[in-house]
Amino acid sequence: MLTARPFALVLSIFLLAIASGCATTQAPDPLERVNRKVFAFNEGLDKVVLEPTAKAYTAAVPASVRGGVSNFFANSQDLWSAANLLLQGQGVEGSREAVRFGTNSVVGILGIFDVATSLGLDRHGETFGSTLTAWGMEPGAYIVWPLLGPSTARDSVGIPIDMLANPLSWIGYVPLRNEFAVGRFVDQRAKALPLTKMIDEVALDKYLYVRDAYLQRHRRMRDDGRTSGSDDAGPDANSAPSAR
Repeated sequence: MLTARPFALVLSIFLLAIASGCATTQAPDPLERVNRKVFAFNEGLDKVVLEPTAKAYTAAVPASVRGGVSNFFANSQDLWSAANLLLQGQGVEGSREAVRFGTNSVVGILGIFDVATSLGLDRHGETFGSTLTAWGMEPGAYIVWPLLGPSTARDSVGIPIDMLANPLSWIGYVPLRNEFAVGRFVDQRAKALPLTKMIDEVALDKYLYVRDAYLQRHRRMRDDGRTSGSDDAGPDANSAPSAR
């Protein structure tokens, strides 16, 4: 959990982003100078700590076990995804997502095994940011957050709400809750390894590459009538939790 000072800092940066509100389709990144500094910090932290940890995890843990870990963390978000679908007026899909969560939690042993997908209950992976999108809220300025990576002003509103809505954050025993948080972070970083390797190989300006990929993906999902994607659909510029 954020203490008062870090929370105030995060809130101040966010309010600055909103106040700068000069973001347009043609100029979505009015905070580029600050964003590049945060991006550079994330890159340095990723190179020293996050990427080596993810590589060690991938090398030490069999793929089948890593798949079960990914399923577990993805399942922990499905109930909140169902709630967001309902908030978006998608009652049928919201109900199916809730059934998916219940099926995997019970039959799939806390979601370790993804039984629901084989039954035709696909994951939607909705967040509060996607609900705000469905309600017509504009994305606002592009923002790069420490550790969390790329976002927009709109999606940043949903970040703390999504965190608090995850059942794993309700665990009263703090050391266990922190272990789950670290585990999920490492799992997401490990899934993003192929993507970040590709970016390192092809991007002349990694900041611009990640920013443009993130914004294009969100634009495409909006145009297709979709507001978010499944966490286990593979790594992309949106899902990488690290500095990239």
